[in-house]
Amino acid sequence: MAATRPLSAVPTPAGPSERGGASGAGPPLTALLTRLLGDDPPVTVTAYDGTVVGDPDAQLRIHVRTPEALSYVLTAPNELGVARAYVTGRLDVDGDVYAVLRAVDDMSLSVADKAAVARELAGHARELLRPVPIPVEEAPSRARRVLHGLRHSKLRDSEAISRHYDVSNRFYELVLGPSMAYTCACYPDDDASLEEAQLHKFDLVCRKLGLRPGMRLLDVGCGWGGMVAHAAEHYGVEVLGVTLSRQQAEWAQRDLAARGLAGRAEVRHLDYRDVTETGFDVVSSIGLTEHIGAKALPSYFRFLWSKLRPGGRLLNHCIVRPHTYDSHRTGPFIDRYVFPDGELEGVGTIISAMQDNGFEVRHAENLREHYGRTLAAWCRNLDAHWDEAVAESGVQRARVWALYMAASRLAFERHRLELQQVLGVKVGEHGDASMPLRPDWGV
Repeated sequence: MAATRPLSAVPTPAGPSERGGASGAGPPLTALLTRLLGDDPPVTVTAYDGTVVGDPDAQLRIHVRTPEALSYVLTAPNELGVARAYVTGRLDVDGDVYAVLRAVDDMSLSVADKAAVARELAGHARELLRPVPIPVEEAPSRARRVLHGLRHSKLRDSEAISRHYDVSNRFYELVLGPSMAYTCACYPDDDASLEEAQLHKFDLVCRKLGLRPGMRLLDVGCGWGGMVAHAAEHYGVEVLGVTLSRQQAEWAQRDLAARGLAGRAEVRHLDYRDVTETGFDVVSSIGLTEHIGAKALPSYFRFLWSKLRPGGRLLNHCIVRPHTYDSHRTGPFIDRYVFPDGELEGVGTIISAMQDNGFEVRHAENLREHYGRTLAAWCRNLDAHWDEAVAESGVQRARVWALYMAASRLAFERHRLELQQVLGVKVGEHGDASMPLRPDWGV
């Protein structure tokens, strides 16, 4: 991954210490940072009071720009506090954000170390425990979201999807590239480009579904219609795609018309639960299950099963936890800044829900390493188009994306997340699965 431009070069809101010019305002940090990082940390940290811990000439550096950065950490002592400080520019990074996160991740603090750091911070509570503004990009807490409906109700799901996807189609064009595919690509070889890998992913899904001319495909959570267009153009099928994002649907419809596919493919701004058509030959669900929720998985797969003809196939492509006993809920940063109400289950939970609600599971494939590569490519795109992305969506939104994509890349690489494709079949009345004996998908 290419080095990310110094984010300190991007204008950010000034904190009180910057406005007043009192660079020494707030508590001295040498003891605290040394206790946290050691005398020779993998990442150099500088602070507003002149503290430097680590090599002052290092390329990877974290800047604690104002006392408010520590106030964010102290008032939300987990990843949420650090995220708030970073998003607002009170905490900054020089160099590659991913490289900084990886270096910090390599540091392992013992329970005793963490307790010592907590005591050190507590000693500065009088100076630092003060109200700090919540960034405008932050979603309400889970408790406050109840005012907008129950978890995974249609209204609340619609608002959550709109918050993430109805940012700016241009912003996503800058990050995702020409394919406008916001899901894990599949790299056919080490030298493949992101665009080639996304097309290869769509081809893999089409082959697993066994698409043939004249078939009918339902693509739920279709995004900007990449799978819809690919299946219609290259496999001669009729496709209906649905998305809860109005901006995605409008972009996709324009794209289908420009490709001359409007007669064979359609994208609707619609909740998948409101699809009335039935008798589809195949269903693709690429990156939607993360928004469904563990409790709703049985009804989700029953609904998709009901839309298929006997012998029809479902390809479910989604991010999963490495274990079924892992918490389904995402961390506070992802929940408040990226995917409100998102949930991630283990692949065993996905497979069980499919099996228990009509499907015979025929194949599963883990594309974990491919998602790490995909995210690295998206990070490079954001870096290359940083100024335009900031102009399009605002600096706080761009910082959210830089942080979440770099952190997600690390999570896939270090096996904290997986990407699983699971193929299921609606078996016919007499057991016919309409599957070849030993499929190799041909790609």
